Amino acid sequence: MIKYIRDAVHTILISAMDPTAKWKQLDQLAEDFTNMEYFILKQIGSGGFGNVYKGMRRRDGLGVAIKIIDLEESSDDIMTISREIAALTQGQLCEQLVSYYGSSVDRTKLWIAMEFLDGGSVLDHIKKAPLKEKYIAIICREVLQGLAFLSTEGKIHRDIKAANILLSRSGLVKLADFGASRQLTDTMTKCNTFVGSPYWMAPEVMKEQSYDGKADIWSLGITCFEMATGKPPYSGKAHFQVVQLITRGQPPVLAGEVSKPFKEFVSLCLVQDPEKRISVRELLKHKFIKSAKPTKTIRELFK
Repeated sequence: MIKYIRDAVHTILISAMDPTAKWKQLDQLAEDFTNMEYFILKQIGSGGFGNVYKGMRRRDGLGVAIKIIDLEESSDDIMTISREIAALTQGQLCEQLVSYYGSSVDRTKLWIAMEFLDGGSVLDHIKKAPLKEKYIAIICREVLQGLAFLSTEGKIHRDIKAANILLSRSGLVKLADFGASRQLTDTMTKCNTFVGSPYWMAPEVMKEQSYDGKADIWSLGITCFEMATGKPPYSGKAHFQVVQLITRGQPPVLAGEVSKPFKEFVSLCLVQDPEKRISVRELLKHKFIKSAKPTKTIRELFK
């Protein structure tokens, strides 16, 4: 905290502003320190929903991720946002979900403070190189455990993909959804809304049919492709082509130098008919998941 304030003061003092402007900036910094619960350090993400920043909690210096939504520009109403915040608190009850710390309103901006994971997203890692199976197995197990918890709460995620799976250097794997977190609030009493990322979207969602948590299983199968090859199936194709391929074609098949258990795991996720698609509980018993090493093995990715 002291370093943050020192750096902020130093930046103001060495700036090219005139002395009067510098004093105003220093006064504003003092006011912020007195009144604000959280400080912004740097931006770490952005999207149509708003921006995500790395921040700090004032009272104890805890590192946090801060999602800022402009209430004037947001397509969500206040009730929807309130449900989103309530849903995020569930992360405090499940170690595979990002924890929620609090929220506040600053003028027209809603600040939502959440757990910060210092290892970035799985997508950040596969941009460098596809992941080995031993890491994919660990990530899949942790995602499934998070989905199992959500199912007990009558919720579904609806945007499972590498970008929404966060890692810590200490070896944690957690589900987040900075780009679509309001979707956590929908119950499993059958949804009929076309949401999510097209390449990862289940056939029943694309057809705008009613669906439940089985849609997350399909998305996890696609995410396995993404982790193993660096990109989801049909990447590079136009969205309308992706819709046709997923809804009318055969499910993609994972090829290449992959183990039989991994290939089978993916094929069980990518069953066209959701009624015949395997459940979260059954997947947790699969040989591929049972072979997963302790979560701390993820630390190897940061060496």
